[in-house]
Amino acid sequence: MRKTKENPPVTSRRWIVVAAAFLAAPVLAGCGAGFDATTNKPYAPNEAGVLIDNARYGKGDIHIPQAFVLGPDSGAQLPWRGSAPVYLNILNTAGAPDTLQAVTATGIGPAKLTAPIQLPSNQLVNTGKPTPQIMLEAIPKSLRGGESVKLELQFANAGTVSLDVPVITRSREFADYPAAPGATPAPTPTPTPSAPAEESH
Repeated sequence: MRKTKENPPVTSRRWIVVAAAFLAAPVLAGCGAGFDATTNKPYAPNEAGVLIDNARYGKGDIHIPQAFVLGPDSGAQLPWRGSAPVYLNILNTAGAPDTLQAVTATGIGPAKLTAPIQLPSNQLVNTGKPTPQIMLEAIPKSLRGGESVKLELQFANAGTVSLDVPVITRSREFADYPAAPGATPAPTPTPTPSAPAEESH
C-alpha cells in the first residue's frame, strides 16, 4: 500500500471518493469555534460538514465525510433547552477496529450516546441509522439552522478529534429525516389580500 507524508493510503483515498460520491456533501472546513450563530452569513441548507485537518481530509485514521446537527424545518426553531440529533458518517481507516466513546459540544456539554459506537476497519458507519445515536440535550439557545457547533469526539484508539459541525434545516434532501424532538412548527403563510382593481373612468 503506497503512503506518503502528504497523501493518505490508496485504500483511504478510494474510500474518500466512494463516500463523497454517495453523500454528495460539499466541503465545509468550518472556520468558527464554539456555539456561534451564522445566520447573517451566506448559508446553503444542503451543506453538511466534513473533517479537514491541516488541509488534509480526515485526521489520522479517522475520516468524517459528512457531519451535521439536524435543526428544525425552515422557518421554525428548536427551543431553548431542547434537543438536537447529531449525524456523523465515520470511516476508520486503521487496520484495527476503533470505538467512538464520547462526544462533547463546546458551550453545551456532553452529548448523549445511546451506546459506544463501534467502528470496524474500513467500513463507513452512519451514526443516524436506523435512529440517531448521538443527541445534544439542553441546548443553551434556540436554533433555526445556519449555526455551527464545535464537537470533540473521543475515540478509544484515535484519541480526541475536533470539528465544527453546521446546524442544517430539515428541508430539501434532509426533509425526510425524523424531526428533532420538541421542534416548533414553521409558521403558516398568511395570504395577502389582493388590491381592488382600479375602476375605469
